[in-house]
Amino acid sequence: MIPFSANKREELIDTMLETSFDLIVIGGGITGAGIALDASTRGLRTLLLEKNDFAWGTSSRSTKLIHGGLRYLKQFEFGLVHEVGVERAIVHKNAPHVVIPEKMLLPIIEDGSLGKTLSSIGLWVYDRLANVDVDERRKMIDKEDVETLEPLLRKDILLGGGLYYEYRTDDARLTIENIKSAHENGAICLNHMEVTQFTYRDNGYINGLHVKDTLNNQNYVIRSRRIVNATGPWVDTLRSKDPEGIVGKKLRLTKGVHLVIDRKKLPLTQSIYFDVKNDSRMVFAIPRGNITYIGTTDTVYDKLIDTPTTNREDIDYILEATNYMFPSAKLNASDVQSTWAGLRPLIHQDGKSPSELSRKDEIFYAKSGLISIAGGKLTGYRKMAERVMNFVCKTIRDTSFSPCKTKDICLTGGDFESADAVENYIQKCSGECKQVHMEEHYIRQLVYRYGSNTDRIIHRIFENYQEATNKEHCYLEAELWYCMEHEMTLTLCDFAIRRTGRLYFDRPQLEKNYEFMANCMAEHIGWDEKRKLIELEAFKTEFKAVMNF
Repeated sequence: MIPFSANKREELIDTMLETSFDLIVIGGGITGAGIALDASTRGLRTLLLEKNDFAWGTSSRSTKLIHGGLRYLKQFEFGLVHEVGVERAIVHKNAPHVVIPEKMLLPIIEDGSLGKTLSSIGLWVYDRLANVDVDERRKMIDKEDVETLEPLLRKDILLGGGLYYEYRTDDARLTIENIKSAHENGAICLNHMEVTQFTYRDNGYINGLHVKDTLNNQNYVIRSRRIVNATGPWVDTLRSKDPEGIVGKKLRLTKGVHLVIDRKKLPLTQSIYFDVKNDSRMVFAIPRGNITYIGTTDTVYDKLIDTPTTNREDIDYILEATNYMFPSAKLNASDVQSTWAGLRPLIHQDGKSPSELSRKDEIFYAKSGLISIAGGKLTGYRKMAERVMNFVCKTIRDTSFSPCKTKDICLTGGDFESADAVENYIQKCSGECKQVHMEEHYIRQLVYRYGSNTDRIIHRIFENYQEATNKEHCYLEAELWYCMEHEMTLTLCDFAIRRTGRLYFDRPQLEKNYEFMANCMAEHIGWDEKRKLIELEAFKTEFKAVMNF
């Protein structure tokens, strides 16, 4: 097998050009990644193409929760709540290093969206629909207990609360682990490959595509029995390249924004899901290491799809909601350290507001044979992929392919028997790394990013530590090396944003280290000075964009 390495990309391209595929998946977000894994494990010769980096779009800009969709009970979408509740347990089992159970506090307030009785009933129904384990089922608590659990909450409107479990994740890491697992099962997965047009048989049936390598400016033609459009917000853009165009239902994009602040400014003791004053929406505030992130908004978006950004109206909306619920915080725009803005590819429904649109997924099948998947949620990606692949196999009419296996496939790095096993692994690594003076909090970050693959990073650190003049750079170089050698990391932004989330969660520290990172990548991948300068400029643009409000 060709390693999933930046330095082996040309070999993978050569293999791509020599292969006649059963399936090409367009789109390297969580949906495309899930489809590629499902297809490759069924025995299909599979190619995944992403025009930018894996998880570049919505799949690195969500609320980063594998959650059961409590608010969908208000829309009576019981089937959706049940499915995503069951799915989150599966995803946690298969990737316990990036899907982590975490208590969520639901404050019940005067004139809130749900009162005490409805909240209790809603959470009870939620637990049953989502098949929640007994020890993770909801617990209703009185006002005094809520105040004790979270002293920062506004007390004059507080009536009580509910405690229930959600699952925190890193959406981009979950995506890359799926892609790496697909690669291990024989799929070819290439980022920075843009599909420019489709090819057709004489009868008008789609049989391939033209693709442009955006890094080396090369163009290729590739053939396949079936093609799936899993491009999220770009689904309709790609559908428009097909002669049939956009027929029937179309997408309605909505924008969701999140703010990152220093945890000292909002030192929450746990994650909280709270009402927005004079609005039907609710907002998450989630502590993560040294920061707390807050979101999200839900507004119609009709601007350039490639460049959604946070504006001052978004900032004011989230800060006003947060300050109302946590009055002592007194947050203002100067407290914001970073932001991200993502787009939801929802299916348009006349007369419904953004928050009322269904999060269900749907398959569109064109006369040309182009298969498109739209809608859905991060939590339900595996089931979405299964439905798509069942449809693909039905159209191919080939009985040699296996049924779906992904329910029981451990993702790369996730070979732990339980959450306790992850914690035991952290302690083991911490003991080993005392020789290289690596602190436990850093080990913890690595393990919840790379899982058991952290071993390879630690081995690299031990190899280089004695000669290193800067131990922090030694740690960083090892992580960079792993991402280039095992995760097809080709640009500085690939690493700083998607592989590690540093642009969002550690922006001040990133500012000190990005030039060192660029030098490491230049040496390892072989950039010349011109290419390195291009990478630095591209990174600086992204670095500024998250604060351009």
